[in-house]
Amino acid sequence: MTSTKIAPATPQTASESPTARMLALCRILLGFVFLWPALDKSFGLGYATPADAAWLTTGSSPTAGYLGHIEGPLGGFFGGLANPVSDVLFIAGMAGTGIALLLGIGLRIAAASGALIMTLLWLSAWTFAPGSNNPIVDTHVIYGALAVTVAVARAGDVWGFGRAWAASGIPGSRTWLR
Repeated sequence: MTSTKIAPATPQTASESPTARMLALCRILLGFVFLWPALDKSFGLGYATPADAAWLTTGSSPTAGYLGHIEGPLGGFFGGLANPVSDVLFIAGMAGTGIALLLGIGLRIAAASGALIMTLLWLSAWTFAPGSNNPIVDTHVIYGALAVTVAVARAGDVWGFGRAWAASGIPGSRTWLR
């Protein structure tokens, strides 16, 4: 009878762990969640925004339709925000957050901006009203928390440019721009 030696298992590095890969997948999917509305509202791709309401070709406001019809105690506040500045801030925030998440760079800023955008959208939806599905946790809260989670976990290092970004020597790429 011959014995067969089994090679010892090699430990996985953090970037190879199933958890790290799943967080990277969540980062990429969340990137599309943020980037898509910016693209659709800017170019009128025909999903939520028809071509004749595209921001870049017709000048239609990407925020006025939504902000002008908010009900609840914060309706007046959000209605007053509908202006060209908020259009630029909304599209830039959604696109920038989405691109950062997709590339895996600047995740700390993406987490902060994404969580802020999702908090404002959550407040504008006023989920505390009777008839809402869940008065506390909805998709806005989950997306905001997930944005922070992928940044804290450095999910940009897996299937992204996080490591290369940190090693690039760009000022801030190892700290606040990580």
